[in-house]
Amino acid sequence: MYLVLGIFLMFGGLVMAVFPEFIYELTESWKSDAIGTPSKWFIISTRFGGVMCILAGLGGIIITFI
Repeated sequence: MYLVLGIFLMFGGLVMAVFPEFIYELTESWKSDAIGTPSKWFIISTRFGGVMCILAGLGGIIITFI
C-alpha cells in the first residue's frame, strides 16, 4: 500500500515541481477575474512543496522494501 501511495505522491510532487503554473491555474486563478501570472514567491513555494512531496513519496517506496 505504501508503494502505491508513494508513487502517487511522487507523481503529484513532480507535477508541482515542474509545472507550478498549472497548479496556480488549478488552485488560485478562479478566485480572481484579473488575468495574471503567479508571483515568484508562489512558484518558489510550490516547487519546494513539490520536492518535499517527491521525498516523502520516495520514503514511502523505500519503506515498502525494508
